[in-house]
Amino acid sequence: MTINTWDFSNIMYRDFGTILLATFLGIILVAAPLLIQWLISPSNKTREKLETYECGEEVEGSAWLQFNIRFYVIALIFLIFDVEVVFLFPWAVVFKEMGLLALIEMGIFLSILCVGLAYVWIKSDLDWVKRRVRYGAGRYKDIALETEK
Repeated sequence: MTINTWDFSNIMYRDFGTILLATFLGIILVAAPLLIQWLISPSNKTREKLETYECGEEVEGSAWLQFNIRFYVIALIFLIFDVEVVFLFPWAVVFKEMGLLALIEMGIFLSILCVGLAYVWIKSDLDWVKRRVRYGAGRYKDIALETEK
């Protein structure tokens, strides 16, 4: 039984045709609403319409504010560990089929994650900056500034 190479190339082009069709369909589904919106939307741009919309509230100040870096650090640490936990689900599905090898590999993987968590913990990147009160009294005496105690 001989295998004709023409059959494989025909199948390959048919598969690429499906990908090409999906790509064109995606482009059309993105471009069509944008084109329709551009055609039917009114074009009288006033100062009021060009202002930033904040849920009906008038804008106060500039949008260029500096956020504390701790927000980004905590978000990135969360993303790293959250994405890594996603790898546990496929492993749990094939664990019985792979046996001891899968258990050892996941043990190494989880130990690397634990080392990363310990590193972040030791560097105090998980600690939120404690608020200090200038004149702490009563229940706020524990967070008073050092010069005020």
